[in-house]
Amino acid sequence: MRIAFICTEKLPSPAIKGGAIQLMIDGIAPIFAVKHSLTIFSITDPSLPMYEIRDGNEYVRVPKEQYEQHIVNELKKRTFDVIHVFNRPANVLFYKQAAPNSRFVTSLHNDMFSPMKMKRDVAERVIAEVDAITTVSEYMKRTVTKRYDVPEDKIQVVYSGVDATRYMPPWTDEGKQMRTTMRQRFIAQEDDVILFIGRLSRTKGVHVLIESMNHVLAHHPKAKLVIVGGKWFSDNRPNEYVRFLHQLAKPYKDRIQFTNYIPSEHIPHVFTMGDVFVCSSQWHEPLARVHYEAMAAGVPIITTNRGGNSEVIEHHENGLVIDDYASPKAFARTINELLHDKEKALALAYEGRKRAETMFSFANTAEQLERVYITICQ
Repeated sequence: MRIAFICTEKLPSPAIKGGAIQLMIDGIAPIFAVKHSLTIFSITDPSLPMYEIRDGNEYVRVPKEQYEQHIVNELKKRTFDVIHVFNRPANVLFYKQAAPNSRFVTSLHNDMFSPMKMKRDVAERVIAEVDAITTVSEYMKRTVTKRYDVPEDKIQVVYSGVDATRYMPPWTDEGKQMRTTMRQRFIAQEDDVILFIGRLSRTKGVHVLIESMNHVLAHHPKAKLVIVGGKWFSDNRPNEYVRFLHQLAKPYKDRIQFTNYIPSEHIPHVFTMGDVFVCSSQWHEPLARVHYEAMAAGVPIITTNRGGNSEVIEHHENGLVIDDYASPKAFARTINELLHDKEKALALAYEGRKRAETMFSFANTAEQLERVYITICQ
């Protein structure tokens, strides 16, 4: 098949500046290259050429300004069996005029059918004209089907994935070595490291995590919270919320450390430092892909029962799930539980790694998407 992936206008592909969509495409594109012809459209970046063939796939990059019109111009030059529009469902109507003979898929990584983002008549037209809709979680699927009448065979969940081979669990020789190296560079060997990795926004709940440290340190004085991320992917310029976090962390001195944004290729190394990983989401998160990464890294996971997060993290199976998501004490209790019970923490980590290798591999994601494409082309 001749397939096109159309990224959003936010970030370039490949994921040199991060981004859940770009990271997923990086994972599945080499798999599609084996059997299909794949073209990936994204915005330009000073460090990337406007056109290249990479790992057997074609990359076409166009300016961010008037992005949709540039994509239309490119689509008119080419012929595709399937065009997959990532997280911009309304653009399907625009792109379909440029490629009327192609089949269209749109994938939802956020609540793009929200009335605040799309008028009802536009949403209904998109649903009618698109050939398939995929969502990153059951939660995201429900947000659409509760509002609109979507045929059951037109919408399905396709979870993202992870390349587990890039991650080094702490029980492996490579993981032990990298853990020692990373800790020598950044922290004391004896610290109990609590990791947060993600954008620094209020919806991600970093402030709640910082506020929990008072209760954590009372039981584990060697605990250290390492906060990895910037306000917007690769942008480390502080905004009001980031300044607030630094102020909130001041009383804890060296027990809280900010690293700023770290490029995605280094994240597997960062995970080796962690004794516990915490996703402190306060909003209805569609499903944070960092869960897949933490599972692959073999780090025990604590997450919140918000949005789709608890679909991939089962309480007491491959992680712990917090219902009282706004309570610093609830986070502290759960963190203390895993720092105290190393055997339990290791069992959760083992199960997480197993699921990353089997249920949540990029090969699985690619296979499910391929089935969608084949079905709509029949």
